[in-house]
Amino acid sequence: MAKNNIQQFSTGVTPTWCAGCGNFALLLAMRQMFAKTNMKPYSTVMTFDIGCAGNAASWHKLYSFHALHGRSLPTALGVKLANPSLTVIADAGEGGAYGEGGNHFLHACRSDMNIVLIVHNNKQYALTKGQPSPTSDADYISLASPEGVKEKPLNGLQLAIVAGASFVARGSAGDVEHLTGLFEQAVKHKGFALVEVLQPCVTNKAVNTFAWYRERVYRLKNWNAGNKDRALIKAGEWGKKIPIGILYQEKKKKTSGKKKNLVTGVKKRDIKKLLEEFR
Repeated sequence: MAKNNIQQFSTGVTPTWCAGCGNFALLLAMRQMFAKTNMKPYSTVMTFDIGCAGNAASWHKLYSFHALHGRSLPTALGVKLANPSLTVIADAGEGGAYGEGGNHFLHACRSDMNIVLIVHNNKQYALTKGQPSPTSDADYISLASPEGVKEKPLNGLQLAIVAGASFVARGSAGDVEHLTGLFEQAVKHKGFALVEVLQPCVTNKAVNTFAWYRERVYRLKNWNAGNKDRALIKAGEWGKKIPIGILYQEKKKKTSGKKKNLVTGVKKRDIKKLLEEFR
């Protein structure tokens, strides 16, 4: 059987992101992962949040759903419940994932369902011209926060580990090769997989640029990803050094029994008696 190539997952529509945007790296890494794993467009579903990242719903050639703000994750969970045979990937900015969709994020981690969540973290709401997001640094100044952000930045990786996610990783838009590998391992993982990507905004952000990350980001090597306590500490490492790689992974035992498929496995039932109760 012939291997896929990245063009099989392209709609041919030119992305409208700003020149140099980190989203281009994520799009390339995702398509490279699709081709490398020989994934099929007809058996893959991606659900998207709003914002710059959400526009990729028009540029990936596969089944996609452009959800409401903060709702790409519950949409993905619904798809997976209906048809477990599909590969399901939710895609969101850090605002949609950790802010507007924070409640969904917490309970998706708890459920540990077999889906992947990709979070584009540029530490702001880029499409609204730099409005502070849950991961914005304290004292971050923007048009929406002229006196600076007062809250501490939220750490989505630590939150995921504590909430029960069994795969938690961080990648960088400045390292496409490494990011492709993380996406591949996340898709192969059995359970809920979070991959947060450091994705600079080249238009609104003067800090946290590609150059800023290049001086600080390093790949994890010889790391025991099975130690939850150490993973929590490593996920909080930020500043002079920022680790990328799989921070935490819990190896799951194989589940037994057949999975119900709502697409083909639901039998027709007579609901007349049920409806009588509401008359």
